[in-house]
Amino acid sequence: MALRHALASLSLLTLLAGCSSQQPAQQAAEISGDCNVEQVHGVLGQTASSELIEQVQQQANAKTLRVLAPGDAATMDYNPQRLNIDIDESEVIIRLTCG
Repeated sequence: MALRHALASLSLLTLLAGCSSQQPAQQAAEISGDCNVEQVHGVLGQTASSELIEQVQQQANAKTLRVLAPGDAATMDYNPQRLNIDIDESEVIIRLTCG
């Protein structure tokens, strides 16, 4: 009998978990203060001017920023509030990541 109640409770919890609402990634990032590059990928292929970099940082909700050119050294620490902008030799944006 106790096993039947346990299984019924487990089934009910599983059903209720499926009904929970999830926040979109952008809203979750804004609430947590974490970087989110989903809305800024449109700048890939553009020249990395200081104005564009500042704009991308704001749109990505990044607290800190790191621009990495070929051959630049970078620490391996993960910072969810940091935007990494990788550029090529011509200062064209080739990759955007958070971390």
